[in-house]
Amino acid sequence: MARVCEICEKRRQVGNSVSHANNRTKRVFQPNLQTVRALVGKNVKRLRVCTSCIKSGKVVKAG
Repeated sequence: MARVCEICEKRRQVGNSVSHANNRTKRVFQPNLQTVRALVGKNVKRLRVCTSCIKSGKVVKAG
């Protein structure tokens, strides 16, 4: 299963690790995903959601 937020579809980003000598190598920034029991319509469902969606109120937690 891909590391993607099911609400905003945030996914990994690619950048560079930069050393003190300014050497650059590729690195990956992963989204902070949490598994949340959320209300989807009238049903409770487990979603993988990023923390920015949880904090902004885009997800209604169940129970």
